[in-house]
Amino acid sequence: MVIAGASAGTVFEWYDFYLYGSLAGFITQHFFSGVNETTGYIFALAAFAAGFAVRPFGALVFGRLGDLWGRKNTFLVTMILMGLSTFVVGLLPGYAQIGVAAPILLVVMRLIQGLALGGEYGGAATYVAEHAPPGKRGLYTSWIQTTATLGLFLSLIVILAVRTVQGEEAFGDWGWRIPFLASSVLLLVSLWIRLKLGESPVFQQMVKEGKTAAKPLAESFGQWPNLKLVLLALVGLTAGQAVVWYTGQFYALFFLEKTLKVDGPTTNTLVAISLLLATPFFIVFGWLSDKIGRKPIILLGCLLAVLTYFPLFKALTAAANPQLAAATASAPVTVVADPADCSLQFDPVGKTAFTSSCDVAKSALANAGVSYGNQAAPAGSIAQVRVGEALIESFDGRALPKAEFDAAKAAWTKALGALLASHGYPAKAEPAKVNKPMVVAILWLLVLYVTMVYGPIAAALVEMFPARIRYTSMSLPYHIGNGWFGGFLPTTAFAMVAATGNIYYGLWYPIVVAAVTLVVGLLFVREMKGNPIEA
Repeated sequence: MVIAGASAGTVFEWYDFYLYGSLAGFITQHFFSGVNETTGYIFALAAFAAGFAVRPFGALVFGRLGDLWGRKNTFLVTMILMGLSTFVVGLLPGYAQIGVAAPILLVVMRLIQGLALGGEYGGAATYVAEHAPPGKRGLYTSWIQTTATLGLFLSLIVILAVRTVQGEEAFGDWGWRIPFLASSVLLLVSLWIRLKLGESPVFQQMVKEGKTAAKPLAESFGQWPNLKLVLLALVGLTAGQAVVWYTGQFYALFFLEKTLKVDGPTTNTLVAISLLLATPFFIVFGWLSDKIGRKPIILLGCLLAVLTYFPLFKALTAAANPQLAAATASAPVTVVADPADCSLQFDPVGKTAFTSSCDVAKSALANAGVSYGNQAAPAGSIAQVRVGEALIESFDGRALPKAEFDAAKAAWTKALGALLASHGYPAKAEPAKVNKPMVVAILWLLVLYVTMVYGPIAAALVEMFPARIRYTSMSLPYHIGNGWFGGFLPTTAFAMVAATGNIYYGLWYPIVVAAVTLVVGLLFVREMKGNPIEA
């Protein structure tokens, strides 16, 4: 009951996360229509990012309350806020009914949920660990980490059931709201479980002895010995854990679908299978951390990520889109252009016009998912694209009216596509040629790294901090790591790919962060296993 009650909130977190991802097209259609393209895109980005951005602030607010009020009372509040914000999304009027207030209210709901989530995980981990018998904290808290897979499958099942019963037309019109409304069932069950639970025995003992913190924030972040632990937890544990987690579970999915051009249903199926097969290892590594320690397992996961991400993602390309891998090897693509003619190929608001000859070439290659190198050309020259030994010259569209530019770009892109096709570059991955067992095996290995870094992390963080300020102190580094370092990984990595043209370049972000965590963790973080948590 303790584990079920504590884990219910993290199931909510992932259920909502996957609902937003799976239903993003319907949400955009109903909440971001009617405004100009720039405003709509900015709102869409804000709705996605808001929950990640405010998590550390929620960690401060609810972490403090958890150390003052108690673990149970605080995560009852966070559960209610999370559940209601998800439920309300299903009731919100769309843009057609209330105008620009619709996307604003949607963002507000995401902000509320992000704040609540900032206090949810720390409370769940602390509550379970403080109930766990000695020598089993890693095992008990690792059950919380399995909820990502449960939330994924729960969201998929609900969406599939509603779409099947209603049909696509009704689902697109209003039925997409039902999965959000259905979260009320999960909320009621979760609240019933949590209300039956008692307070953490450690917190009860502190209250009895009068040892609870009067000013948790000041003690956690205003005293150097505790602040030092917070910084070590962030840099030496959670930052690396977060980037390994988001790379294995989310960036790999985006890479398959957006870069390797594997169709959405196939991508989702393969990722779901790998998650299902790997999920038991959260428990395995949590249990193992009780035997050999938290630190060796977490840092080993970071080390393996640093050493193997590049070969694994290249192997993923060969397995998922062998035609693309073969073409890249036999006929590499190079953009030969004046560097001053080239802009950063990253457009966060969808309005930048890439009209120089270099920009025309690079944007076409980026849209085609083709990796390319760069070669400097003399100043003022028109950019060229080299595919193997063949060359095609781009064009400078800066002086052209929009209609003429669009026509010229369409014709040039078609010519480039024909040249790429003649050298074996596919427009998309052919389903029959996807080596599905190998793709699942690679994805499983990536998720296995996730289970290594994430399975023991809750026990490690709980054991790092004194009981009187534990909720506050562990929540902040966890949510900075996972909300900021991890949550913005896909955007950052794809920006790096867009800037360089190398489809693997974005991997440097998780590799560098994981390497920093590996070094700091090895040198400065001491082993946490067996630390007394009563004081």
